[in-house]
Amino acid sequence: MEHRITLIPGDGTGPEITDAMVRVVEATGVKIEWDIVNAGAEVYEREGTVLPEAVLDSLKKNRVGIKGPITTPVGTGFRSVNVALRKIFDLYACVRPCKSYNGVKSRYSNIDLVIIRENTEDLYAGIEFEKGNPVTFELIDFIKEKEGNTIKADSGISIKPISETGSERIIRFAFEYARKNGRKKVTGVHKANIMKFSDGLFLSVFRKVAEDYPDIRAEDRIVDNMCMQLVQKPEIYDVLVLPNLYGDILSDLAAGLVGGLGVAPGGNIGDEIALFEPTHGSAPRYKGKDKVNPTAMMLSAVLMLRHIGETKKADILEKSIAENIAERKYVTYDLKEDRNDPTAVGTSGFADAVIEKIKNII
Repeated sequence: MEHRITLIPGDGTGPEITDAMVRVVEATGVKIEWDIVNAGAEVYEREGTVLPEAVLDSLKKNRVGIKGPITTPVGTGFRSVNVALRKIFDLYACVRPCKSYNGVKSRYSNIDLVIIRENTEDLYAGIEFEKGNPVTFELIDFIKEKEGNTIKADSGISIKPISETGSERIIRFAFEYARKNGRKKVTGVHKANIMKFSDGLFLSVFRKVAEDYPDIRAEDRIVDNMCMQLVQKPEIYDVLVLPNLYGDILSDLAAGLVGGLGVAPGGNIGDEIALFEPTHGSAPRYKGKDKVNPTAMMLSAVLMLRHIGETKKADILEKSIAENIAERKYVTYDLKEDRNDPTAVGTSGFADAVIEKIKNII
């Protein structure tokens, strides 16, 4: 079966790691027709937009995409291509696996966590009121009149919406993900002890949805305690499901446990469309130097392959990446014991080594 997949190379080092990803994916033998479209700062210089209609049309048609990191141009009024795509296509579930690989420097080992973050609500919904704006003063007066709470007149205000609908779909997504991937436990993370009507709603929905999955252990943790738990004993956790802000913070914390963003893949998934991407930035200062580590991009492709049902190919690719890293012979400088090791290979050399591993397995 041939798959047609949207490919957004990105900018900065994006095209280099995207090329490395394409090469290793194709080496597994999976049949993919890549529909290549471009977005980001470099496209903005040519076309006056960071997100051309061609990108949206491609994703609507193909329903699955993978993208390299994209630089958000400064001063355009456009927050982020990533955020825009999530909103346009209602990609409400951000999936961030954080897994230990032998050969990746870390204080921890044997970690295999999946962070599932709600993508559309919470403080990141972007409902904000600027300090000094007349509407902000109206809101301050309204809150004082209705609730008796006094907010300082020189405040900026953000609204934190958490809905029953949004909570249920992300929590159910987490339990379905756990069941599909053989996971044993889902932990709901919240601050319901303080925010009783927003996080409290999230927790209430979590407990209700958990009843539909008696085969999966369910528990909940207050977010500050969860941070401590992840530092002390991350190995006892499996799948975490969180509202947007906490998910953003804890996904980077969890990535730090396994070696950093360079080995952290990601996927943004909705009911109709899924878009996979590494979680690190575009590192424009390294553009064209064939230097950066493509692991996160390759592991994002592993997630993509599993999503489209190519599980065996995904397993082959992940195994090949892991074996290459464990040997520490043909890896980029950041994966060497000494970052100044002259034997470090570049982005393309890393891909070459992974392809050789794939050939040996196949």
